[in-house]
Amino acid sequence: MSPRARLVLFAAVTPVFAVLFFLAARGLPSFGSDFHPYGDRAVAVAIEQRATDNVVSSVNFDQRAVDTLGEEFILFGSVIGTLVLLRPSPEERQVGQRSAGRVLPTTRLAGYLLLPVSVLVGLYVIAHGQLSPGGGFQGGVVLATGWHLLYVAGRYLAMRRAAPPTVLEITESLGAAAFAAVGLAGLGLGGAFLANVLPTGSRGELLSGGTVPLLNAAVGVEVAAAVVLLLAAFLEQAVVLRRVDYQDQR
Repeated sequence: MSPRARLVLFAAVTPVFAVLFFLAARGLPSFGSDFHPYGDRAVAVAIEQRATDNVVSSVNFDQRAVDTLGEEFILFGSVIGTLVLLRPSPEERQVGQRSAGRVLPTTRLAGYLLLPVSVLVGLYVIAHGQLSPGGGFQGGVVLATGWHLLYVAGRYLAMRRAAPPTVLEITESLGAAAFAAVGLAGLGLGGAFLANVLPTGSRGELLSGGTVPLLNAAVGVEVAAAVVLLLAAFLEQAVVLRRVDYQDQR
């Protein structure tokens, strides 16, 4: 698109956006008001209708789940862009794992011991996102920490074997697709995209919150795979690849 075409498009769209924004903001409470209808209604829906003790999780994965879907795909697109930028260039060659020095035995032991603990805590945070602080995003990061500890313990190749890039790419795609699939199920069964169509259960129980636990699980899988993929891409540049000049290639 030429600069002139961009200016024409900007001039045509800006007045329309300004009018719509003014109409949308005109009914908002004045600044500094103690009238907060959105917050009151969000809490009521989360606790009474959805049986979700974690109001934040209910808002993210139920009342504004479409926005959360956009956030998930922003992460998905960011990871893809980073992997494309960090892919080996024609001047780079794999030279094997470079030595990073001696790793203390206590550090190596701590890494191996904390691996199952990190995985267990991550799964717990994801599974209990509708009951307590946490959820898919937080639990996914904790879950990915377990694989990071393998590298901290001095075993880059062990981390690569435990989480092959191809498997991670498929897992990340499945997590994002699962979120969209739950949304489509709500559209087909409830008449609205991401509508909560499952039984809400009782407050305080693990199987409560309707579709919130399923969405938490989808996000947790996608976030964990994305974080490990990012780490693997950066570590490959630092540990495995080396730039080869013209004389080396000869």
